[in-house]
Amino acid sequence: MTDKPSQDRHFQRRQKAAIAGLHLPTAEELLRGMAFFREDLAEDIREYAGRFSGRVKKRKRTGLELLATTLDELVVEPSEDGVLAVEAALDLIDDAQGLPAAECRLRCRIYRAFFGDGQATAIIAGEIAHLASGDLSPAECRALLWRSLGWAAQSRILDWRRRAGVSVQRSAEWFEPEVRTYEAHFRNVITSSMDAEAESKDTSSVGLAATTWEEEPSEHEESGTHGVIVISGIGNDTTPEGKRVAKEFEKFKQRPLKLPGMPELTAVRERLIAEFPYAVTIVDSALEGLGDRPNVYLRPIILLGAPGSGKTRFARRLTEELGAPYELISCGGLSDSAVGGTARRWTSGEPSLAIMAVRRHRCAGPVVILDEIEKIGTSRHNGNVHDVLIGLFEQETSRRWHDPYLQAHCDLSHVSWLMTANSLEPIPAALRDRCRILRFPDPGADQLPLLAPRILERLYIEAGYDPRWATPLEGFELDALASVWTGGSIRPLERLVDGLRKARESGRRRQ
Repeated sequence: MTDKPSQDRHFQRRQKAAIAGLHLPTAEELLRGMAFFREDLAEDIREYAGRFSGRVKKRKRTGLELLATTLDELVVEPSEDGVLAVEAALDLIDDAQGLPAAECRLRCRIYRAFFGDGQATAIIAGEIAHLASGDLSPAECRALLWRSLGWAAQSRILDWRRRAGVSVQRSAEWFEPEVRTYEAHFRNVITSSMDAEAESKDTSSVGLAATTWEEEPSEHEESGTHGVIVISGIGNDTTPEGKRVAKEFEKFKQRPLKLPGMPELTAVRERLIAEFPYAVTIVDSALEGLGDRPNVYLRPIILLGAPGSGKTRFARRLTEELGAPYELISCGGLSDSAVGGTARRWTSGEPSLAIMAVRRHRCAGPVVILDEIEKIGTSRHNGNVHDVLIGLFEQETSRRWHDPYLQAHCDLSHVSWLMTANSLEPIPAALRDRCRILRFPDPGADQLPLLAPRILERLYIEAGYDPRWATPLEGFELDALASVWTGGSIRPLERLVDGLRKARESGRRRQ
């Protein structure tokens, strides 16, 4: 049996050397949880592929040319396809004597797991469990078994994400923190269960099945006086960056946050219809199903309509009438990092959009309005916004959303998402399938007598006047508006009404 204190010190020394770029971790050390070379997956792949390629070339044996070529290509471009090519080249070698082929295959599977391959992740879970069966101390054995369970849980999540169409690109940034979260959960559950069994042998509710990480709370819990804990902890909070982030979010860690209570929906409906008389069906569809909820939560909605139809204003007014705090975001040029967050190690590091909304409003259930979502870029370099949103729209992933800035899981399942779009074509089908699509109508000319007074009142308020200055429109004023505006976009009508308001004010000053 190994001497645990000396082995721990040895592991920590080699860990520091690996982080500093002085030691390339072995496959077994990676299984045990050692960081990659220079703490970077791509750097580790390059370093390993370069060293192994040198060993292969020294053999000067026929049949190894393809392996050397694929390794050299992996040095230039570390990628999942490149790793698969190396594995395929290994399989074609008839005589691998003198080469660490088994070590290379294991390492390639570790790499593929960090690229988001659920099958490879499951295999590594088994390798870690096998490692735990060696000549180890009980504490080391337990630690490896917990880690094995964490990898097994991660393999299930990765498989689900693949099947659901959720992108796993940039998975290397969140893979290890997610695994460690599951690992810590199993450790806590198993040890607490063992303690409980020691205290009471006849306790029937003790065990993993009672409190596993897979157990899901009921949808949209009642916050009442207890609220919802969005941020349970901060990952790697012993590093300088981690301490800074922990201080930044100290008021939110393990603190229950309120959910917006449900207002009286009949009055909300009346006010929205008065402001949007041409969109009665949209009002009813948006409010559908809210009456049975104690708190405001909207399933993801896309308001599809022509430019100027009023859909963005409707999204904003809907959230205002429901009494929910909101963020209105223009999607032109929006990046995936702006929505999903950026790792804290970068100077541009910041939390995900939803976490920033939660922090700004101190609310677990804000509404995020994404205006003109079809203008989001579709480049898949390092992932894109659509992939991030798909994960945020799913209850299973949003309830355990990994924020790369916090390096921890957060409960974002109570955040509502409203989107506007002029066209559905640029929006991926996988994203559309997770949303309610409400076709927002254009107002017709027959709605002018109802729309114009509302617009006039709003313009007076925006200009700093008392709304009572918006006296009813005269018949000739409505006729003048009707002769120019015949329906469609509200923007031209707003400009016309604003011109009428200015003409009124000019006439008053001359009197």
